[in-house]
Parts: sequence; structure tokens; C-alpha cells
Amino acid sequence: MDENQLSSAGLREDLMSNDELREQSEELVDMILTKINDDNVTNLDSEDFEQVYEIIGGISISRAKQGFSPRETGAYIFSLKNALLEVLQQEIINDPVNLYESAMKINKLIDSFSVVTFETFIKGREEVILRQTDEISEISTPVIRVWDGILALPIIGTLDSARTQVVMENLLQEIVNSGSSIAILDISGVPAVDSLVAQHLIKTVSATRLMGAECVISGIRPEIA
Repeated sequence: MDENQLSSAGLREDLMSNDELREQSEELVDMILTKINDDNVTNLDSEDFEQVYEIIGGISISRAKQGFSPRETGAYIFSLKNALLEVLQQEIINDPVNLYESAMKINKLIDSFSVVTFETFIKGREEVILRQTDEISEISTPVIRVWDGILALPIIGTLDSARTQVVMENLLQEIVNSGSSIAILDISGVPAVDSLVAQHLIKTVSATRLMGAECVISGIRPEIA
């Protein structure tokens, strides 16, 4: 498997070194060889493979976070299938029936591993996207101290329920930290203000007033007013 991986066209030395790849492959192969036997090789739900699935899941999630593509991650697992089939061909030479049956068992087993690989890869990628979304929300809602006792919060982009929550939390926290009495919400960068967005703005204004500060909304176009 090491040779298949190191010679692969999808090898990403910018994301993972050869030594790390070799160590990862050896851990996976050693665990498979430890757990697999004639009784469980056809039982894909066997508890014997739980540790194997844990290792595969860890590999998939880490690769999703490192920036590997689904194709590259899947190719990593399928390279294991190729390696095992090559070993079978070398070990079972004069018994084609046995070779065929063994190859089918290996195919089903690795296909099961591949399903787990893609499931956990998607989970890892979703975690990355959620984290990036949170970070972008934090960056896109800066609270600025424009003067003593005066805060400004320019809002750019769509204002939905989740983002409104971030806006309110950031603004209210900064009011507490600075002791400001006036907060200015600039919505000139909000492309569309419908009834739902208006409700979010009203909630923000109300929450600000509950903190003892006056909230002013600027950047309102005539049609919105």
C-alpha cells in the first residue's frame, strides 16, 4: 500500500509528508490484519472492525480539514484494495475459484471501508465549513468605537436570523465593555430589507435599549423607510 500511495498521481506532499503517509498506512494495515479472519470477513457489521472504522474515520476527517479532495481521500482507501488483491494473486496461483471468492470478499470489505471514508469525510468538511462561516460572521460584523460613548456597527450582506444573533451579541458585549450610550447600525450595505430583516433590526434595537443605550439606524433608503 505504501508503494501505491507514494507513486500515486494524487500524492499531495504539500499537505502530507511521505513519512506521515507511510505511518498512517502502516497503522491502518496493521489494524486490519489484526482484526480480519475467515469468520468476520463477510460480516461488514462485525464489532471486530470497530477500531478499523475509527482509524478510517480519523484519517478521513483529518484529510478533509487538511484540504484533500474527496477523490484523493477515496483513492487512498482504494489503493488498499489494489494492494490486497495483488497479494491474493501472488498467494493463490493455481486455485482460480478460491482466488475469485477471496477477491470478492476483499472487494466487499474495502467497499464498506470506502462508505465510512466518504461519510466521515463529509462530516469533516461540514465542520470546516461551519467553522469558516462562524469566522466570516465574526469578521463581517465589526463593532467600531467612533467616539467616546458612541459605537458603530456597519452591516454588509444578507441579514438572517443566525447573523442577527451574532450582531446582537457583538454589539451588546461591546456596549458593556465600553459603557457606550449610543450605537449606530449602518445598513447601507444590506442589499435587501424585507419584513423579516426589519424584524431582526427591531430586535437588535430593542436589545440595545434594554442595555441602556440608544440605537440609531443609518443608511435607510427612502423605499425602505
